[in-house]
Formats: sequence, structure tokens, C-alpha cells
Amino acid sequence: MQRIETTSVFGASGATGQLLLEQLLLRGQNVKAIVRSPQSLPKPLREAPRLSLIRASISELSDSEIARHAEGCDAVASCLGHNLTFKGLFGRPRRLVTDATRRLCKVIQLSHPESPIKFVLMNTTGNRNRDLNEPISFAQKCVIGLLRLLLPPHADNEEAADYLRTNVGQNDRIIEWVAVRPDGLVDHDSVSEYELHASPTRSAIFDAGKTSRINVTHFMSHLITDEKIWRQWKGQMPVIYNKASQEARK
Repeated sequence: MQRIETTSVFGASGATGQLLLEQLLLRGQNVKAIVRSPQSLPKPLREAPRLSLIRASISELSDSEIARHAEGCDAVASCLGHNLTFKGLFGRPRRLVTDATRRLCKVIQLSHPESPIKFVLMNTTGNRNRDLNEPISFAQKCVIGLLRLLLPPHADNEEAADYLRTNVGQNDRIIEWVAVRPDGLVDHDSVSEYELHASPTRSAIFDAGKTSRINVTHFMSHLITDEKIWRQWKGQMPVIYNKASQEARK
């Protein structure tokens, strides 16, 4: 009998995290969801037989507790982010995503799993993949520089992805990773056609596209469950856009 794989999802109570839970369950995964408030999830999702809910905030967990929650998982997905409130943007923890990424990776590396663990990080097109030296205009550099100084969540997203690029790298025997970069996030009810690119094809500041949350989680769930797709994007920071023809109909 084939073993059912397990994914641990952090940031599962957010708008994107909830959709990722649904997508992974649809693909037959066992899922551990770390949520601050389980009641924030829809009742049918809370009662899904393959979903284990863990009431916790990662910033308040010890390393040993994180290790226990990640134990036995084949993949870890982070949909962590900052709430769009004054406290969420400027309050603590200012490096929520980076600190979680660093702690999760260290815990995974110390666990010495028998096979590599997949780590999928939700990121943003506002962050460049410096492995590819992605070109941007001088004007965009100026705006990004201001965002980095004035908005802690932007620097947080940059540092989280850079940790995977530079600290974990491309040849780690324990952790394999992908950082998924959507453009302007929108809410749609169903999966539509979308495009994947190694680098942005438009300016994240001056010509931003749109990406529905459900398309982001559809791609993330396929990365976790489809080995062919994982091999295609492993160690990269793919950009995802809704197809323009689909977006025009919304």
C-alpha cells in the first residue's frame, strides 16, 4: 500500500493558507496546519479527516516544538505574511517570515530525514532572484529601495528568500526549496489558466500583473505532489501570473 505523504503548512489561517490546505487535501495529502485560531477556518475544512490542526503561533513555539510539528512531514509550506494593518506592517515580529524560514530549515537539517524535505515559500515579484541578476529599471530600484527602508514586510520577504538561496543553496542534501513569486494578489473562486516564468516579465511596480490566490496555491500544491514539476523548479523562484486572457474576463 502506497504511503500517503504529509505536508506541514505554516500561515494556514490566512486567505492564501486556507486555500493551500484545500488544494493539498484535494490531492490526497495528509496535512498538518499550524494556526493561531482554528475557528478562523471554515467548518468543513476544520473537519476534513486528513487535516490535523495545531493551535499555535510559530513565533511563540520553541525549536523543539517546531521539530515535533514538522516530524514525519515530507514537505513544509510557508504562507506566512504580515497583516495589512499598522501593527501588522510595523509591529513585531518584523522578520516573521525570515525568522520562521531560518528556524524551520535549521530544525529540518537537525532531524536528518531519510530523504530530502521540500520547502515551499510564498514570496513576491517585488523581490528579485539575485541568482539570475534580474534587470530592473533605475526608477524601480529607487522605489524598491524606499520600500525596503519604510516597509518592514518587504525586507522580510527579501531576506527569507535570500536565506534559502544563500544559506541552504542549490546542493543541500536535506532541504530542497522553491520560492513562489505571485504578482498583485486577487481573490477568485476557482482555478484559472496561469503562466509560470523564471523571472518577472513585467515591472512589479509600474506594470504589475494579477495572480489569484487560488492559482498560487494550485501551483504550490502541484510542486509538493508532482515530482516532475518539482524537478523543473527546484532551487528557483518562479513567477506566477494569471493568463491575461483569463484576467480580462474577470
